[in-house]
Amino acid sequence: MKKIFTTTLLCAICTFTFAQTRIGVKAGVTLPTMSSYSTAQSFDGPSEYNFKSTVSFYIGGTIDYPVSERFALQPGLTLTGKGGKTEVFESNFEPNNLFSFQGTYELSTMYLEVPVNAMFNFNLGAGKIFFGAGPYYAFAISGTAKRNGMATSSSITTISSKQDVDFGSNKDYKSGDFGLNFLAGYQLKSGFNIHTGYGLGLTSIDTDGFDETSLKNRVFSVGLGFSF
Repeated sequence: MKKIFTTTLLCAICTFTFAQTRIGVKAGVTLPTMSSYSTAQSFDGPSEYNFKSTVSFYIGGTIDYPVSERFALQPGLTLTGKGGKTEVFESNFEPNNLFSFQGTYELSTMYLEVPVNAMFNFNLGAGKIFFGAGPYYAFAISGTAKRNGMATSSSITTISSKQDVDFGSNKDYKSGDFGLNFLAGYQLKSGFNIHTGYGLGLTSIDTDGFDETSLKNRVFSVGLGFSF
């Protein structure tokens, strides 16, 4: 009798949890940039590049696991664009074989990101306002780097190049990206919502082993979603 009661109770809990669970889809625009810092000396280049935002996109899904009427845990999976654009100056500073480059460097990357957010919501008008935060881990799956500017060696040459980025501990950039998500939005009773978010990278993706360098992702996003 005790086993039957326990089994029935567990089935009821699972049924209630599944009934309350909501699946969501979302998509929108990202405006990624990067935060950089290096202890390199002045003759090696600037200690901090001033990255500007570029434009990319994101698309993904979420699952809401309600803990109470106003609080839920929301894991998800998102394909999201990151990167940034900055002015650069590079030189080998070798008098007999001088080479320098001055122009722009633009990094465009795509990550598979897994966030786990704590979400709060409150009724407001014809729907509800929601906001939340939580950690994320992202894994780079592709990337390109563009250079445009003037190169100087024995002569001055205009350079415009685009190449694929390799990810790994001993390659162009690290593949892993860990940080915090912050998001807020408004959802109608029909399930449609508009939302905005900010991803704050906490780990550097730079692989430079010569200087104490830091290069972290920053991603502002805005988009639309629907919860079933």
